[in-house]
Amino acid sequence: MAKAFEQPIYVTRPLLPNIEAVTERMKKVWDSKQLTNFGAQHNELSDRLKDYLDVDHISMFSNGTMALLLGLRALELTGEVITTPFTFPATVQALDWNNLTPVFCDIDPVTFNIDADKIEALITEKTSAILGVHVFGNPCDVEKIQKIADKHNLKVIYDGAHVFGAKVNGIPISHFGDMTMFSFHATKLFNTVEGGALTYHDAALDKRLQLLRNFGIVNTEEVALSGLNAKMNEIQASVGLEVLKVLEEERNKRHTIKRAYEENLAAIEGIRVLTTLEDESSSYQYFVIDIDQEKFGQSRDVVYEELQKHNVFARKYFSPLCSDFEWYSGLASAQPVNLPIAHKAVQQVLAMPYYGELPIESVVQICAILQELHVTQESLFQL
Repeated sequence: MAKAFEQPIYVTRPLLPNIEAVTERMKKVWDSKQLTNFGAQHNELSDRLKDYLDVDHISMFSNGTMALLLGLRALELTGEVITTPFTFPATVQALDWNNLTPVFCDIDPVTFNIDADKIEALITEKTSAILGVHVFGNPCDVEKIQKIADKHNLKVIYDGAHVFGAKVNGIPISHFGDMTMFSFHATKLFNTVEGGALTYHDAALDKRLQLLRNFGIVNTEEVALSGLNAKMNEIQASVGLEVLKVLEEERNKRHTIKRAYEENLAAIEGIRVLTTLEDESSSYQYFVIDIDQEKFGQSRDVVYEELQKHNVFARKYFSPLCSDFEWYSGLASAQPVNLPIAHKAVQQVLAMPYYGELPIESVVQICAILQELHVTQESLFQL
């Protein structure tokens, strides 16, 4: 019988760089006496991320939510935006704060991304954009979505919180759509403790986003528009610069852990790995499984609770569906009858512990717990 872990195993741990290296950067910040407002560390990280993400235009923010919120504002969207119900609340909250109405589209049963085949039927004269989410690092059907957007003259924005550094057929993920938001939260592969960024193609957005994230201030005597305070500070940028140095090592470790999970789960009927991409196609952000109750013999919720009894803290990611939020109850697109795949998925998904410091022995033990929870039809017959 699989033993419980002596110490808690959480779904993730922050990637922490060398503390001495961070301290050296802190000394530079202290010497400069500039803690925020686009200092040397901020500007250096901006340049490094342009290279890493292979983009010409990037704006960094205090967090990913503010990045998305102000990115939508910068695009001057109106009316309705077609999006997915299967995402973190921040995706649709950014729409709310821009007075945009989400139109929920059901998800693809394989990737759990927005189903590109169902988008066009939801377009009305009020639609101004499509907001896709690259769920768990699986890229949306970017080509099909772009064709739809071009046909109907719509903007395309991607929530790329889960896809930092990933590519689609060798093309950087940030090259698709009009704008991509990245989250640099402590739970993400690349982090600045808190933080986020927007990448985009239109150079005209540089100035507008600069104003939006800094109160709309042009200079000491002029305020051009109503903005917010959403700047990334020097401390965040300093941490990010050092995290960037250890990123590839972390990706290699997660690749090994991913393989260990897959090998140990392969024989367990009813468990499907959602995060199968590897190498440059993968962000190595999460390792996520889909539990088919009929085949596995136990529900996802039972598995979640039993893992906790063994001191393993997985995550029911994303639960609840955003379409189930009370303030969307009057939307036709939010009704469960219109989102059958999403309502099924949210009952089956489980994000497993996944980070570079997770020992392979722990992965094997976690999989052994799942194996013991698996109830085969033969054993049910014997009962």
